[in-house]
Amino acid sequence: MSTPEGRVLLLNPPLQNPPGQAYKPNASLAYPNLAGALRAHGADVRVYDACVGDEGDPFEDTYNKRTPLPSGFERIGVGDERILNVVADYDIIGISSIFTDQETMALHCARIIRAAFPEKIIISGGVNARSRLNRFFAAGFDAVCLSESEATIVEIVEEVRRSARPDFSSIHGIAYVDAGGTTRIRPTRSRDVVWDLDKLPMPAWDLMANDRYWKIARPHSGVFEQGAELRYAQMMTSLGCPFHCSYCHIAGEQEGSLSGPTGKFRIKSDDRVLDEIAMLKGLGVENIFIEDDSLLGDKKRGLRLLRKIQGAGMNICDLNGINIIHLLKRWKADHEILEALAGAGFTQINLPFETGNLRIMRKYASNKLNIEKADIESLIVAMKQYGIKIYGNYMIGYPDETLEEIETTIETAKKHMSYGLDAVHFFIVVPLPGSPLYDAAVAGGHFNEDFDPDQMNIFRANMSNTAVPPHVLEEIRNRAWHEVNNMDFKSKKRKLSPEWSVGPEVNPNATVAAATIEHR
Repeated sequence: MSTPEGRVLLLNPPLQNPPGQAYKPNASLAYPNLAGALRAHGADVRVYDACVGDEGDPFEDTYNKRTPLPSGFERIGVGDERILNVVADYDIIGISSIFTDQETMALHCARIIRAAFPEKIIISGGVNARSRLNRFFAAGFDAVCLSESEATIVEIVEEVRRSARPDFSSIHGIAYVDAGGTTRIRPTRSRDVVWDLDKLPMPAWDLMANDRYWKIARPHSGVFEQGAELRYAQMMTSLGCPFHCSYCHIAGEQEGSLSGPTGKFRIKSDDRVLDEIAMLKGLGVENIFIEDDSLLGDKKRGLRLLRKIQGAGMNICDLNGINIIHLLKRWKADHEILEALAGAGFTQINLPFETGNLRIMRKYASNKLNIEKADIESLIVAMKQYGIKIYGNYMIGYPDETLEEIETTIETAKKHMSYGLDAVHFFIVVPLPGSPLYDAAVAGGHFNEDFDPDQMNIFRANMSNTAVPPHVLEEIRNRAWHEVNNMDFKSKKRKLSPEWSVGPEVNPNATVAAATIEHR
């Protein structure tokens, strides 16, 4: 048996969605980041997005192809035959799994690859994969990276190059199945974490299907003109977060965990960020989506960086990585930071208000904002004066959250709209694997570990035995979205998809009052 050359295909699986929802390509930053690390090591690497295909795939066979699934969902992207055709030339297949509701397609790709090419090495990574090891190994994966994997994937390549039967036992930050079929776990050590982010290789954005993403023009968030090309890309200027909210995987990424302390807030230098922006600009990118979990986690650094970005000529959106407390000074709008954001090119920002209840904020959201002291009206008014479109994110459906508390959050969103907020998004709390909320929900009898990953999205109430029943939560969420948002915003969302913004079907005759009576 000859030794493989260690050629790597990073495969983004086809997308799956409930019928009627907007189809948005989910090209995770894991792909350009890992491709950049492999290329810097001299490895032969290709990124293939099976949702949108590449220049050899007609759109009618990729993004415009809708295939019904047994689950009732629709598959968006190329067929299995095309995936296997692409896979054939590579020794190692990497499939990221961050989003639980897309797990089914990741496992499906592994199964068909394993059946067709039993000799190939199939690896995964991402918070969902490391939290669901048994399912991933049962589907045919050989190994799962447990942490940030730029160095790990290079070690995997070298081991595959050394032996036709690779032994991953010397690699840290990995789970794998040994020759006897036993699952082995090598947790990430603190010293394996990249503390100086400038040491990370430059992401290989040029290997992404950029022209296709731009033509489709449907990024995962934001509001843009329909039908027009959107030349966009994603980037991060920092990793980790100073907050540890229970519903976020970062809260579980601490010392002693499988991932190691990767939840700790770490930054790229100003020069590194400017170099990345220049690289994106050179590729023709005009709109940057900042994907930091907390862009202003170090506020002094953030202010300095924003001022250096000024003049870069980019439109910038931040879609949930700016915590409201960092936009305030003595509980009122911090005009210095807002002016810097506007000057750097920020055009749209999602504000994570989370809740209208201080009890919920303290218990579940790191007590990261005192909503009784914060002057949100001054903040919203000021941001609008600086020309920034702002959208509010609100979450409902915590296990012990009462109907009154939910109604307080909805009333808070209405008040924010009266101050000038452009639109609101209501999310139902999802106990995602890898988060402390997931562990607490299972322990508290609110969630079964044998769950359906397809249903793990923000429109579905997945927990049971909650203070407000699941079907009532869905009804309230859907109705609140309709009641609080204005007609212009709802019209724009309906152009994307008739059901994208409402999730499950709404009963037009039901009311919150009726739901209250039913609950009691």
